[in-house]
Amino acid sequence: MNYTQNEKIEQVTDSTMVVGVDIGSQIHYARAFDNRGRELTKRIFSFHNDLEGFNSFNLWAETLKTENKKTAVLIGCEPTGHYWFAFVKYVNDHQKRLVMVNPFSVKKIKELDDNSPKKTDSKDPKTIAKLVVDGRYSIPYMPEGIYAEIRDLVYSREPIWII
Repeated sequence: MNYTQNEKIEQVTDSTMVVGVDIGSQIHYARAFDNRGRELTKRIFSFHNDLEGFNSFNLWAETLKTENKKTAVLIGCEPTGHYWFAFVKYVNDHQKRLVMVNPFSVKKIKELDDNSPKKTDSKDPKTIAKLVVDGRYSIPYMPEGIYAEIRDLVYSREPIWII
């Protein structure tokens, strides 16, 4: 879907909870905000990059959504290596809306906020959520069926040539 930035901004309404997720190799970090950028949690939420961690994230997000009387959840993350694939698949399988932000944008916005390019686990999810609220995201394309199989074959082609 090709939405304009204004159309993306309009999708974040008063009843939307925006969750920024910083993807890591083993642990992900999440923070939740409303449509105006006010944080809905007091602490950053961390969860492991496995099914148990994803289930705890889902429970955390649903609990926050209910407590804050929100009807929709919009999850934003930045693609980090291959670590984001499992998380995106889990989120899509659980009918939640997930969007991606550009890692370069995350870096530049962080520098604007505190004049420091340093990465921290608490700062990245906030920056990601801020980009989502501002409509600066894209919707990831995750192929299914035979198209996913073709993609996997292309990924495995390189190691075959090395042998």
